[in-house]
Amino acid sequence: MKKSIISMAAVALMIVGTMGACAEKNPYPGYEKNQNGLYYQFYTQNEGELPQVGDLMEVKICCMINDTTPLIPNTQNMMKLQVPAFAGDINEGLAMMHKGDSASFIVNTDSTFKYLFQQPTLPAEFNSTDVMRFEVKVVDFMPEKVYAQNFANDVKNRNAEHIAQLQNDYPDETAKAAKELANYLAKNNIVAEPTESGLYYVVTEPGNGEKPEVGKPVTMHYTGKLLDGTVFDSSVERDQPFQFILGVGQVIPGWDEGVQLMSKGEKGVLYIPYYLGYGERQAGDKIVPFSNLMFEVELIDFETFE
Repeated sequence: MKKSIISMAAVALMIVGTMGACAEKNPYPGYEKNQNGLYYQFYTQNEGELPQVGDLMEVKICCMINDTTPLIPNTQNMMKLQVPAFAGDINEGLAMMHKGDSASFIVNTDSTFKYLFQQPTLPAEFNSTDVMRFEVKVVDFMPEKVYAQNFANDVKNRNAEHIAQLQNDYPDETAKAAKELANYLAKNNIVAEPTESGLYYVVTEPGNGEKPEVGKPVTMHYTGKLLDGTVFDSSVERDQPFQFILGVGQVIPGWDEGVQLMSKGEKGVLYIPYYLGYGERQAGDKIVPFSNLMFEVELIDFETFE
């Protein structure tokens, strides 16, 4: 009986010891720790949907070392939620946040510099025991495709306002340019229906039917001409395809609209009214203000959203 009591006491001591080892002291009061070692503290926590990997998140964010050295100043940015690159990555914290949430995250300094800041070694002024803290508030988040479409719609609306302003400010020049384009199309037996904006597009070689998406890169070949046949630019002559992000205003409005009508591998000609081109501006030494333009175009390739 005595032997049994001693054995039970030994077991009890082992249990207490194990519990003591597991009850690790939290070095950051007020913070909780997830299973991967990310420390977090929510100031505001809502309910609803959570962001998914690939979503664009509009956040107010700052990052400090030891609460004294700012690495990221307090700014409002768009950032893409990524698959975590290491255990306890800040992306794990962002994935926990709803719209309107605000929180603080303490992450591994070494790993963050290496994997997120792309620095192979820790900067000399810091060491692995320094505390890296992110303060984050989520303003909104949405799939990248939705964000791109919203951005493209904003660009389209701004273009429409600018076009209306041009036509109001330059009625005579607008009428003259419209007559020149109509005469050119009639003289060259070009039969095509204009889009709502006044753009004409004629397919010369069909593509495979797959359409590009706004917000993603497209790769083109083109030759740009004035209506009198003067060539003012050509990627074909340079043997260097041109790439841009579709629908976000990186090119003239006539291109942003026209390329969306094309499919992969397709060739055609865009007939662009002056107000969908360079408007009242001089462009280079050949394109004078109020110039209608034509572009022989080929949609070589494009990227799509996953």
